[in-house]
Order: sequence, then C-alpha cells, then structure tokens
Amino acid sequence: MSEKITHECGVAMVRLLKPLSYYQEKYGNPLWGFTKLFLLMEKQHNRGQDGAGVACVKLNMPPGESYMFRERSVKSNALDKIFKPLLKQYNDHIASGTIHPEFPDTVHKSFDFGGELLMGHLRYGTSGDYNASSCHPYFRRSPWPTRNLALCGNFTLTNTTALNAWLSAMGQHPIYATDTQAVLEKIGYFLDEEHVDLYRNLRDDGMPGDEMATHISMDLDLTRVFKRAAENWDGGYTICGMTGNGDAFVARDPSGIRPCFYYKDDEVIAFASERAPLMTGFDLDAEDVQEVTPGHVMMIKSHGAVTEAEFAKPLPRKECSFERIYFSRGNDLDIYKERKALGSQLVDQVVESIDHDWAHSVFSFIPNTAEVAYYGMMSGLREHRRSEVKSQILEASNAGQLTESMLDDLILNNWPRGEKVVSKDIKLRTFIGQEGMRNQLASHVYDISYGSVDPGDNLVCVDDSIVRGTTLRKSILRILARLHPRKIVIVSTAPQIRYPDCYGIDMSELGKFIAFEAAIELIKEQGKQDLLEEVYRLCLSEVNDKKEAEINHVKKIYEPFTPEKISAQIVKRVSPPQNGWKGEIEIIYQTVENLRKAVPNHTGDWYFTGDFPTPGGYRVVNQAFINYYEKNEGRSY
Repeated sequence: MSEKITHECGVAMVRLLKPLSYYQEKYGNPLWGFTKLFLLMEKQHNRGQDGAGVACVKLNMPPGESYMFRERSVKSNALDKIFKPLLKQYNDHIASGTIHPEFPDTVHKSFDFGGELLMGHLRYGTSGDYNASSCHPYFRRSPWPTRNLALCGNFTLTNTTALNAWLSAMGQHPIYATDTQAVLEKIGYFLDEEHVDLYRNLRDDGMPGDEMATHISMDLDLTRVFKRAAENWDGGYTICGMTGNGDAFVARDPSGIRPCFYYKDDEVIAFASERAPLMTGFDLDAEDVQEVTPGHVMMIKSHGAVTEAEFAKPLPRKECSFERIYFSRGNDLDIYKERKALGSQLVDQVVESIDHDWAHSVFSFIPNTAEVAYYGMMSGLREHRRSEVKSQILEASNAGQLTESMLDDLILNNWPRGEKVVSKDIKLRTFIGQEGMRNQLASHVYDISYGSVDPGDNLVCVDDSIVRGTTLRKSILRILARLHPRKIVIVSTAPQIRYPDCYGIDMSELGKFIAFEAAIELIKEQGKQDLLEEVYRLCLSEVNDKKEAEINHVKKIYEPFTPEKISAQIVKRVSPPQNGWKGEIEIIYQTVENLRKAVPNHTGDWYFTGDFPTPGGYRVVNQAFINYYEKNEGRSY
C-alpha cells in the first residue's frame, strides 16, 4: 500500500510454566521469557508505529513488595525506548551486586520484569490521543492482587457508546476516550463482582483474613468474568489480560475477524497476533502453532493450568482478508503463498491491458509490500507466455516453418521482463512546516531507476491496494511518467475498497475512498443526484430503527456501474498534469472472485463487498453515508 493507513495492533504474551531457575539452568538466561517477549514484539513491529507497551506480573511475591509492572512509550522506535532502559536497569543491578544472574531468585526480587507472566502490545492508534496514556497495556489498580487488571488488545468495538451507557447505568463515571477504556472498565466491573462474591463467602465461612487472598486466587474464574463482560460486544478483537495474582486470559471475537495464535509446551505458553513470530521465536514448524478458536477464551491460572472455553456463540468465520493482502508479515508460509496467488490471479487482466505486447512491456512493483505479489504475477505471466510460445512452436513445426530466428523471437525477445523501477528513499525526511514545500519533498520519497524502461514501453506496477489514491496522484504517477513509457498500468492486488471498516482499520469515512469518490462523480455526470438523496433517507431510516441494522444501503451507489467503469473514473481523478508526457494510464483492480480464489480461508471482505460480519458494521456503513451527505467529518462509530 503506497499510502499509509493506521490499522491492526499487535499483541504478545509469554507465560513461563517453570521457575526462573529452570531457564537459567537450561538456557543460561534467567530472562529467557523477557527475551522471548521482546522477540515476539520485534517480529511484529509492522503492526505498530504509534507506540508500544509491556507489562509483567511476578508470582508469589511476599506482602509489601511490588508484583505488577508496566512500561509504555509513544516515541519513535518505541521498542528500543522500552527495552533498552529495562536492560540497563538489569545490568545496573548486576553491577551493584543486587542481582546475581546465577541466582534467579535475585532476578525475581529486584528486576521489575524478572517475572513469569509478560505481556506486550504494539499500537496503531485508531482512536484516542497519541500519548503514553493511550498506549496499552491499560491498568486498573487495587490493593487486592486479584482485582488488579492489565489489558491490551488488537480490537475495535462498534458499540462503545452502548458500553459506556451501561457503565453509567451501573453508577460508574466512564471516560469516553477509547473503546479500550470501556472494555477495561466492563471487565473490571465483573472482576470486582467475582472477587467480592468470593470474599463474602469465605468471610461468612469464617476464613481467617490472612488466608483469604490465597483462596480467592485459587477460586477466581476469569472465564466467567470475561463471558459476562463480553456479552453484547460487537466488533473484531483479540484481547489479552492478566490479574495481579498471575491469572491471565486471551480471547478472540466470535467471527475470528482479528487473528491470534499460540504455542504451548511444558515450559511456556505464548500468544501472538501472527503465526510466523512464534515460529521464529521458538524455532517451530507451522503445525506446532495453533489458532485461538473464535468465540473462545483461553485462561492460564496462576498455578499454570490452561483451559479453553466458549464465551460467545461462534458466528460464521470472517477472518479479515486485509490481513493476508497487506498487514501481516509476508514470511508466514500460507501468507506468502496467498500473496503470490493474488499476483498470479491478475495475469489475464494484465495480458489484456498490454495487448500481448511482451517485447515492449516492463513489470515492476511499488511499494515493497507488494513484492511477493509481484513474484506471483511474474510467475503467472511466464506460465502464460510459455503456453503461448508452446502453441506457436507446435503450429510452426507442423507447418514446416520453424526457424532459429523464429525461436529467438518467440523465446528471447518476447519474454516477461521484470525491473526494479521504483525504490523508496527511507532516509528522506519531510518535516518542513510549509505545506507546499512539504508536498514537493513528498513527491521525491520514491527514486526511479533511470533507463529501466525504454520510451514507448508499457510499464506495469503492482500495488497491494489503493485506498485514497493520494500517493498515486501526488507522487507515484508523476515519478513513473519521467521514464516516458507509452502506458502506465497500476495493478492492485486488492479489489476496489468501497466500504468503511469498523473492526480495526482506521478508514471509516466514505469520502476518503477513491472508489466512492469516483462513483459519486459518475452519478453526478449522469444527472442521478436523486439517488444520493434516496440513499440518505434509507440510511437515516436504518440507523434510527431500534432493530439491529441488516441492510447496507450504500451498495446502491455502486449498482449502476461496472467495476471497470469506476476504475476508468478513478484514472481521471489520479492522473497528474501531463507536463510533456502524453502516455496512457490504466488502473486494474483484483476481482472479488479472484481474491476469494487466492485467499480462500479469510472470507472477511466487507471492505470490497459491503457484506459485514456483525450488525455494527451495517450501522457504521449507513452512518458513514449520513456523515458524508451532511458533510460531517470524523469516525462513524
């Protein structure tokens, strides 16, 4: 994706199932778990550029000593800003003689993150402020260990307003900043209830006060707490939490929209938003890593027992297809194959676009995240061309017309040619305050390889998705035009993004989608403005109806037009001033049908189809059109 959008966060959790002395003896490192947490987060740094946070719980700490810790940062290179000072703290303790690594009890006592339960979060903010207080993990503190709660997640709920209203009705004073705060307080409410019920039963049974904490810790049921708290949640989420006594939980939404994986052996249980970091961090094969079941919560008790239970009735699985197209790291085996398949599914459209002119076509990609899809497209193009050449050779041979020069022309001079046409200058900084100068610098973020394309060639560039078209219009097409190709073809491995997201990605304003803008322009060109008012009235009726929304009325905006017609209109919007270049521009989008062939197991394609997995999605898309029509900016949920 050549333009940045903020999106899914990343989570990591490490629960050591042995004492620190075990890891010192086996691995020579009492911070084995701490190191694994860092590795899981580092291997998911693609999931968070706005901040990071970590938390730790130490088990069996004596009264009077701290047992729960947190560090957060919203600075550039947040992971370094967190882990380097923590390691300095550890090394300073060694230098002062407070910690002796060969005696892990000293690590457990004196190093803040020398604990058995560790949790981390990488943040891409979709709501709230961009400061440390908005960074996960969130804390809810109490003098009772079992009522201390730390929470982090990769999620967005569509009905946060209703959750806050529920909290207010219970007598709380919620802070309406983020859905994270609402989730924290709702889980905290039922955690308090669970704790108080246990306390009162033990007190009424005559349990001595100094024994109560131990028994409450043993009997606390976070599964029941989470099941009660999550009732009526609407959205996509992976949520991780831990209490001060060392209990922990990880839960995934009933549709499986947001991803979560785990690995367990007799030493550790670890969770992450992606499979590949677990494979790398623990040297595993793919089959060693499991998915957290949608609609289930996994609980790890303080004594190490692991259970899994259903907290909500599973819905039809709608794993986010954008995870596979763009967000997740491409070194996962299945994701790598799927991204190659996304590229190969575009071959027929590309061949038609260049009119089989192999001798005068160059293929490339922009940005780097589209590289794997480019390999898939090139493989598919070569297979396509190989089939053509084979037929032509057989035909010429049967007619007795096969010559050496013909073979040279068929094979050597007409073979799909790939070049590294564009590269990103990651060192260029565009911090100048004046907007005009900043825009001029932004157009030079990408460098081109001069001479990689001959004047008159077709230049085909793969992009993983096109959301707003801003970068195409302001920089990429201008840059590619400097090579003077006959035709520029931008190929998107994702279909046209037509509808908002409300489950993790911050793109809920319809007016910012280039496909929507193009459809609106076509409606106006054809004098069908009455359609806009009709959709507006329908959306108002749907949103104001007390029943759960079930219809996406915004689909009517696109119904009069073929995808090709909308793509052609998009070209008009993104085409830069010619400035001497008189070439042609074409934009090709993946079809929804081919997306499903390439990514068969991730059917969450509401961005492209408008078929949302929960009622909240339909409410959001209709509200988004109301906001557009009334010229109200901001999120629609």
